[in-house]
Amino acid sequence: MHSMDDVIEQAPETLVAQAKAALGKRNLVFIGLMGAGKSAIGRLAASMLGLPFVDSDHEIERVSRMTVAELFSAYGEEEFRALETRVIKRLLRSGPRVISTGGGAYINERTRRLVRKGGLTIWLKADLDVLWERVNKRDTRPLLKTANPKKTLENLMLARYPVYAEADLTVVSRDTSKEAMVEEVLKALASASPGK
Repeated sequence: MHSMDDVIEQAPETLVAQAKAALGKRNLVFIGLMGAGKSAIGRLAASMLGLPFVDSDHEIERVSRMTVAELFSAYGEEEFRALETRVIKRLLRSGPRVISTGGGAYINERTRRLVRKGGLTIWLKADLDVLWERVNKRDTRPLLKTANPKKTLENLMLARYPVYAEADLTVVSRDTSKEAMVEEVLKALASASPGK
């Protein structure tokens, strides 16, 4: 006789196996706005899937020896996006791995083409209040250094959500535990058409 705990214990293993099979040799690429949880959920999903995790913003900071905010103010957004594209192109080459990208990466057409070709994209979609609650605590977001940052965030949502909607998979990011979110990611992944 199995207890409920046994059933719960076994479910994730099967789910992880199904998610891995669906991903195949592809990279799993998290996209979405700042505050959607791409790094936190991506890191946890990677450890469940037994894959390496990399955050493209951290990688950009590592290779340039500058923070994203410093790069923005020194070179402007266009130069930053060009660097971001190059870094993501390199990251996609050595998969399979889990990659979390900066909020604007997928909006850039060149980066979007690379990501589509080299990975399975998953959009962590969150509503304005959830995002605002998460990002207004930190002062490190170059795009939010405006007179009305919440309105700026809302404008970014309106501009970017139609593009994010092109992702292969969408998971709603909301206020729940990271573990629950990762389980939803794995379920979405398990239901995706299998990778090569």
